[in-house]
Amino acid sequence: MELIVAVYDDWGIGKDGTQPIALSADRKFFRETTRGAMVIAGRKTIEDFPGKKPLPGRVNVALTRSADEIPGFTVCASPEAAARLAESAERAMVIGGGSIYRQMLPLCDKAYVTKVHAAPESDTFFPDLDRDPQWELDRILQSGEENGISYEMCLYVRK
Repeated sequence: MELIVAVYDDWGIGKDGTQPIALSADRKFFRETTRGAMVIAGRKTIEDFPGKKPLPGRVNVALTRSADEIPGFTVCASPEAAARLAESAERAMVIGGGSIYRQMLPLCDKAYVTKVHAAPESDTFFPDLDRDPQWELDRILQSGEENGISYEMCLYVRK
């Protein structure tokens, strides 16, 4: 399994259920990287989707204990159930939010991390893979600047 996340300089990923700074280059990278994949998201992340609807061109899975049914999503009540379902997919990607990343990170072997070089206030954080001995930066896939904010799309792999 893989995951995709955008982090700020302090590894913050959001505040009040949404991204304080969202770059169009990162949104495009997310669309291209997840297209055709199974995506696994928590209920709060789904509420931040456009129209709270499933993402088109993907198999949408909700990892939540608080709903039995969400239209357009296969609902899994545990990380283990989501992992079993992911085995049936050619490609499965964890897409957030914070608690889902923490639960699913041990089951992932690749992480696409967009590093957004800014430090807005965050109340949700992703584990710092640069300091995690189980992970290493494989390569920088893309870098650039948008609206005066520099960024890099990085691929981390589990050692």
